[in-house]
Amino acid sequence: MKSCCFTGHRIIKVTPELVPRLRNTIIDLYRQGVNEFINGAALGFDQLSAESVIELKSVYGEIHLHLLLPCPPEEQSKGWNKAQVNRYMRILQAADSVTVLSEHYTDDCMKRRNEQLVELADCCICYCNNRRSGTGQTLRFAEKKGITVINLAE
Repeated sequence: MKSCCFTGHRIIKVTPELVPRLRNTIIDLYRQGVNEFINGAALGFDQLSAESVIELKSVYGEIHLHLLLPCPPEEQSKGWNKAQVNRYMRILQAADSVTVLSEHYTDDCMKRRNEQLVELADCCICYCNNRRSGTGQTLRFAEKKGITVINLAE
């Protein structure tokens, strides 16, 4: 394994256990040879996991955060409040790379982003408690590919 993607719900319950568990999972994967982390930068679990990778980059210099955006930042963040946009911009600035998949928001740009996340990954860290969602769809892509999935919602 070398690369790991993240997927999760936009609305999650951030318990006192979740952040350390997420961080420890990233560290465990890093110790197993994973140093490329790919993230869609959406609200919720994506941003929480991106911030965890950014924090760990200062300790483990060989960790890299790659953002895979479904559409341009101003379109992905349309409708978000100021605090959400500011958090998003901090993540974009701290990433090692940012790839935008579509020049504009389209009906299928999120699905294409999810497929690409899995295509680039050797494993997946997720937060999924509802498989009838975009996160659930991404997990099905991962299962079809046969990669390891670590679900922190379980």
